[in-house]
Amino acid sequence: PRAAMKTLVQQESIKIPKGVKISIKSKQVEVSGKHGTLKRDFKHLPIELYRCSGEVRAKMYFAKSKQLSMLRTVCSHINNLFEGVEKKFQYKMRLVYAHFPINATITNGGATVELRNFLGEKRVRVVNMLPGVKVEKSSSTKDELVITGADIDTTSRSAALIRQSCLVKHKDIRKFLDGVYVSEHGVIED
Repeated sequence: PRAAMKTLVQQESIKIPKGVKISIKSKQVEVSGKHGTLKRDFKHLPIELYRCSGEVRAKMYFAKSKQLSMLRTVCSHINNLFEGVEKKFQYKMRLVYAHFPINATITNGGATVELRNFLGEKRVRVVNMLPGVKVEKSSSTKDELVITGADIDTTSRSAALIRQSCLVKHKDIRKFLDGVYVSEHGVIED
C-alpha cells in the first residue's frame, strides 16, 4: 500500500487575549490572568510551540494527517487555559430523585460535599474537590450544585467525582434515575 502523504509543515495559531500573560519554555506553557496561574506540559507531543507577535503558534514538520490533529488539540488546550484564567469554568449539577430527597451539605469551605439519603441509604458520601475547585449550593435553584474553577480539567473531574459517587447499583437504571447529573457547563459570563 502507498504510504500516507506527509505534510511538509503545518501550523496553527491562536491570539493571546488582553490582560493575559503567557510564557512558553520547552513546551511547558504557563498562563496567568486575573484568576491565577495555570501550567500545562506538552512535552509528550512532537510539535514546536512559540509565541510570535501577540499570538501562540504550534508548528509540526513531516506529519501524517492523523498526527496533524495534535496541533488543533494543543491550541484548544491553550485556549482553555486562557478562558480559565480570564473567566473561570462553571459546572452546574442537579440532584435528581424520585422518592428519597438527596441531601447535599457543603463543608470545608466549599472544598468538600457530603451527600446523604441517596435512595434512602444511611451511608454518607463524602466527595473532595480537586485543588483549586469550589463547590456551592445554587442560590436561585433548588437541588442544584455549582462547581467553579479556573482549570477545566480539575473542574470537570470534580463534577465527575460527584456524579460517580451516586450511582444506582443492582437495579434497572432506566427506572431508577436518581443521582447527581451535570445539567450545564461553560465559562462564567460576567
